[in-house]
Amino acid sequence: MSTETDLIAAIEALGDKLAQARASINRRFIGQKNVVDLTLIAMLCGGHGLLIGLPGLGKTRLVDTVSTVMGLKGNRIQFTPDLMPADILGSEVLDIADDGKRAFRFINGPIFCQLLMADEINRASPRTQAALLQAMQEGEVTVAGAHHRLERPFHVLATQNPIEQEGTYPLPEAQLDRFLVQIDVVYPDRDTERDILMATTGLEDSASHQVFTAAELLEAQALLRRMPVGAGVVDAILDLVRACRPDEPEAHEAARDAVSWGPGPRAAQALMLTVRARALLDGRLAPSLEDIAAMARPVLSHRMALGFAARARGENLGAIIDRVAATATRMEDAA
Repeated sequence: MSTETDLIAAIEALGDKLAQARASINRRFIGQKNVVDLTLIAMLCGGHGLLIGLPGLGKTRLVDTVSTVMGLKGNRIQFTPDLMPADILGSEVLDIADDGKRAFRFINGPIFCQLLMADEINRASPRTQAALLQAMQEGEVTVAGAHHRLERPFHVLATQNPIEQEGTYPLPEAQLDRFLVQIDVVYPDRDTERDILMATTGLEDSASHQVFTAAELLEAQALLRRMPVGAGVVDAILDLVRACRPDEPEAHEAARDAVSWGPGPRAAQALMLTVRARALLDGRLAPSLEDIAAMARPVLSHRMALGFAARARGENLGAIIDRVAATATRMEDAA
C-alpha cells in the first residue's frame, strides 16, 4: 500500500473489522461502551491497560472475552502477597539425562502468552510487581542472565480494587507509566443492569466469536501508526501535557496549584496513539481535538498526583485534567 487511496481503504476496512469486534465483545460484556472502547484502543496501540473497578463489575469477563475476539492466547494470574517473581516469569530446573549428565532447563511461566490478566496486581509485593516491568516495556524477560522473548503481540490488562487497600502495595510511578490507559469500570445504569440480568441468569450464556488473529492485530497496530495527525492536534497534545506539569512555564493554573508531579513524554506518545485509535473506532480517518479531550483522563490520570494541600481541599484530579484539556483544545481551535 503505497498510495493515499490504498491507505484510506485499509483504514476503512480496519474500522469495519473493529465494529465487528466491538459487537462480539458486547455479546458477553453488556453495556459499558467506554470501557470496551478503551480496551480496544489499548489493543490497537500495542499497549497495556489498568482496569480499576469494584469486584463483580465484569473485569475478568471482559478480559476473557477480548482474548477470544482478538484471537490472543491468554493467561490469568491472581496476584497475592506470597506470589514470587518466578511464579510469573518461570524458573530453571535441573534435568538429569539418562547418561547422568545434568543441565538446567527453563520452564516458561504464565507471562509467556499474548494477553495476560494481572488480577488485583496491587496485592503482590513490589518485588513481584517489578517482574512485569521488563516484559511490559521490552517484550522480554531475563532469568539467570538469559533473555527470553515474549510472543507478539503482548498485552497486559491489570485490575485493581479502588476501595480495599488493606494489605496492598500501590504500584510505583514507573510501572504506572507503562500502562497506556487507565480504564475506570463503573456501575452499569438501570437498563444495562436489566440486560445483564436477563443475559446471564438463563440456561445458556452468550458467546463471542473470534474476529481478529494475532497476525491481523499486529497489522492493525502498524496501520494505526500510519494514520495522519494534523499539526493542530500535535500542538494541542503538547500544550496539554506541558500544561499538566506544575513546574513548567506553560503550566495551567489549576495544575500549578494542585498537582505535585505531572506526566512525562510517554504521556504525549500515548496521546498520539490513542487519539488515532479513537478516531478509527468512530469511523474517522484522522483524529481531532475532541479526541484529545476524550483521551485526556484515561491517559493522564495514572501519570499525575495531587499535592497534599489539594487532597486536603478535596480536589479531584480528573476534574483538573478536564479543565486543562478544555483550555488546551480551545487554544488550538482558536488558532
